[in-house]
Amino acid sequence: MFAPTRPRRAFDQIIAQIRAMLQSGELKPGDRLPPERVLAEQLQVSRNTVREALRMLEISGLVTVRQGSGGGVFVARPDSAVVARQLSDALNLTGLSLGDITETRLWIESVVVRVACDRMSPEDLAELEANVERAEELAAAGEWARRAEVNIEFHKLLVAATQNPLLIFLVNSVLDLLPPIIQASGPQTDDIVTRSRHRLLAHLRAGDADAAVREMEDHLEVLHDRWLTGAYQGSRRKDPGPAPE
Repeated sequence: MFAPTRPRRAFDQIIAQIRAMLQSGELKPGDRLPPERVLAEQLQVSRNTVREALRMLEISGLVTVRQGSGGGVFVARPDSAVVARQLSDALNLTGLSLGDITETRLWIESVVVRVACDRMSPEDLAELEANVERAEELAAAGEWARRAEVNIEFHKLLVAATQNPLLIFLVNSVLDLLPPIIQASGPQTDDIVTRSRHRLLAHLRAGDADAAVREMEDHLEVLHDRWLTGAYQGSRRKDPGPAPE
């Protein structure tokens, strides 16, 4: 049951109540909220007020609205793409730069590599190796856009090997910012990504976390300089010089 709310702050209070129920676990992903009419009666507000509150919750990614038979308003499952859209808006509105993204990745993915090196299973390593093979096939076929997707997927597989749900969610949210940056920089004439992947995999197989971290950090810095030569407009860094091979 939802508690009645004061009309003057009804909109905010509805959102606050639902957020609190999510935090307490009273509402869980996949749960269906009562119909709009029932919510309005329980909250003692108009249906328009309920509708506006639900619309804001949908925009923020906390609920989803399904139409048709079996439809309704449901508590959303965690979606890194929603966070990525919010981060993307922040890039545009607050002046965050490509340098900010790379710096964040250097910090977070260095931890990812170290933890994954310790926790990954043989199956995790096999998935990473299969990903690199797939990227090589796509590069040979000239399918640059699809190869970029597979290259991003490598990082998602790597963070999945950490077995830490929060770290996985955070990293995936940052990775979901990358497609427009990669698209703006255009296809590369040489496949520096695959070469770095093979070195990284060799370090992971050997269980050498320090060497694996150094490889990841070097690779991200090289990519940053490559992207700066593309069409991305968000960077504050200047004159990166020639990109190393």
